[in-house]
Amino acid sequence: MSWATKGAESAVVSIAVDGRHVTDLVVPASDPTPRSLALGRVGRGRHKVTFRFAKGSAPAARRVRLARTGVRMPSADQLVLRYAPVVVGRTLAVTGDAYQNATTDTPLIAWHETKPAATPGHKILEYSVVWSNEDGGTDTPALMARWGRTTDIEWIYRVEVDAKGNRVDGTGVYQAPNHATLQFTGEYEADHPVLQTCTVNNNMCDAVTPGSPLRFMPDVTATRPEDRTREYVMDQQPWTYRVMAQEMLREGKIESPSDPATTAVGDQRTYLFVEFAKTTGAATGTGSVPGVALGVRLKSDPSRLYRSDHDQPTWSIDRDGPVATTVELPEGTTASDIASVEAIRRPTGLGDNGAPATVASLNRGFFLDGSYLPKPSFLSWKGSVTLTPDDPSGVLWRP
Repeated sequence: MSWATKGAESAVVSIAVDGRHVTDLVVPASDPTPRSLALGRVGRGRHKVTFRFAKGSAPAARRVRLARTGVRMPSADQLVLRYAPVVVGRTLAVTGDAYQNATTDTPLIAWHETKPAATPGHKILEYSVVWSNEDGGTDTPALMARWGRTTDIEWIYRVEVDAKGNRVDGTGVYQAPNHATLQFTGEYEADHPVLQTCTVNNNMCDAVTPGSPLRFMPDVTATRPEDRTREYVMDQQPWTYRVMAQEMLREGKIESPSDPATTAVGDQRTYLFVEFAKTTGAATGTGSVPGVALGVRLKSDPSRLYRSDHDQPTWSIDRDGPVATTVELPEGTTASDIASVEAIRRPTGLGDNGAPATVASLNRGFFLDGSYLPKPSFLSWKGSVTLTPDDPSGVLWRP
């Protein structure tokens, strides 16, 4: 069984508590993979958890072997778990049948972030999901250049809680179609809002299609450091990169043979996956804001620069903070082949507003191995390189 193979994409395990269907688990590989799920609110006493090989499994799937299963109640995460959303599977006719999340755009992992609220003693809980891809929205080459992956990562639900941990009425919002932020007016299961993935780019609706068979309650207890990208949560679950790459292969989105001279996405094992941090200064004129791309030179031909944006203006990164990108390199390139990593300032549209861009760190850089799992990071740098219209590039790292 492999997510890369049509007809053998996954097996589906349906999980019930006391006979009530609470979540599904999509198993996308025959390789052992640690998974953690939520079971929702339960009362005191004994409960029965049932696992069932379920409809929606690929024709080639015959069974699922579960090892070292266990149930825990992490006391430190009760507030986060209490308000975690239920994600009902997508059922759009344009992208498949009612079980489509067992073969495409499947929810892989989730996490939460805790943010301060305007009211003292209150806080905001925000929940996000990583999907294996998005069948619509940002095109695949731009995803690699601007976001450093082909998964889809979205926040889906946000709510304010008071000092006693109670939901503040009217504060629950979700990311709706067209990335709108709307007030949640749907149904709850205990304190869990029930949402459904309802667009080809994995936005949510709070009205659920009756009879939708798949539902997901991923473990949301993970979080991320404030100074790291959202892709950090994927780095902590390396198997997500393999599923990401396998979906690209199965859906025919990979150029063969790979060629870093084209904008098409090649074999993802030929890419350097990089996270860096940047800020943009004040504009000095009118025109488009500057983005930053990364460039890599190889020892074999240091005159050639391989760029993360493939020299496309809108593929450089104009958002600030920690960001992720990828640089496509010739097949077989390894860490020892790299001569330098550079930052390049590039206006994202017409004109140039003159704002400087400063890169302050390279947080990680790795290749994928033969099985599409991340190799150990070999890039790390902290400093300050400021890029201007007169001096638009600078070296960040040399071995």
